[in-house]
Amino acid sequence: MYATFNLSTSDRSNLSDADYLRLQELTHRSVKISIIIVLGVMITLGNIAVLLVITSSVAGWSRNSRYFLLSLTAADSAFGLLVMPLNLWVSLLKDYSEGPDALCHVVAFCNATVYSTCMYTLATISLERYIAVFYPLQYSTLMTRKRTLLLIAFAWCFPLVLLSPITFPDGIIEVHFSNASLVCNPSYSTNVAYTLSLTCLIFFPCSMVMTYANLRVWCAAKRQRLKLRRYGCALRSRHNVAARVLVPVMAAYYTCWTPCMAAMIYNVSGSSVPEWVEFVVVWLPTSNGFLNCIFYFWINKNFRRKFYLILQRLALALCPELADTFGWSTTSSAQSISGIFGNNNMVHERSSSVSSTCTLLSLA
Repeated sequence: MYATFNLSTSDRSNLSDADYLRLQELTHRSVKISIIIVLGVMITLGNIAVLLVITSSVAGWSRNSRYFLLSLTAADSAFGLLVMPLNLWVSLLKDYSEGPDALCHVVAFCNATVYSTCMYTLATISLERYIAVFYPLQYSTLMTRKRTLLLIAFAWCFPLVLLSPITFPDGIIEVHFSNASLVCNPSYSTNVAYTLSLTCLIFFPCSMVMTYANLRVWCAAKRQRLKLRRYGCALRSRHNVAARVLVPVMAAYYTCWTPCMAAMIYNVSGSSVPEWVEFVVVWLPTSNGFLNCIFYFWINKNFRRKFYLILQRLALALCPELADTFGWSTTSSAQSISGIFGNNNMVHERSSSVSSTCTLLSLA
């Protein structure tokens, strides 16, 4: 691969312009495939670690919160387990001269559905947090188990209905395989009305819900922090938890999704962006699947503690010698694990989070 980037002048003169462009395209293709594979492995491993923890109760997380976070983990896992393998498969099988086919339509539908489901799931998580913070006493009434499952079902089922026209080869919108992004993409310029309706029904509503909910929660946390500091109840060394979590969540969301939506709207006019710009903006939303593992899970101290204890259990069961090397004795691990699981069972049915209670006290 390195040699192809450093062709000498004599070697290049022996190649026709078409052969040189073909060689350069193959080189770019191999680099892109390597980036996609690395990103897919990171997303998959990160979400597997998350699933190991949140399949059981975690201290400070209500049952409804776990449902929403499980839904988010499933949507993020689909990036690495469905979107990336499908598009890599098509990019390896499809010849450059081939036009759109039924397979490309199905792959484009899967891509758009997973992307949309992830955005809707992020919006429902923000909505659940907003209700937990501002309506803690009514939380159990507003966010019943049935309503929680209905919101999750909406996040997964509505995109299937909304994006179903993409699956039909002779439908309302055309699909093409992009050599720039190695993705089966809808040709948005072939149906401007449908394209704009997708942005108005998916990206903009989700963005407004997330921005409003997280901004209100951040402002409430800031008022609480100032009030506690005024009465001398807050430690100066205490971290600003709201800013540490909410700001990265929103920054990652807009950084990953806005360029993709902007390129989508730009393509409506029939124009196209440069090759590597298209590759970055198309695959950038998938990186949000890995960043969600960090901002929604790894920042949480209880999650890290639970994951550490699960690693201890696996090490003790599969390789006791390795556990002894790290100082994980059977007795101490069993005691700490049972203690954590006991505490988790006590908080498993709590209807509101710790942040909700703190906010309620600050607003009283």
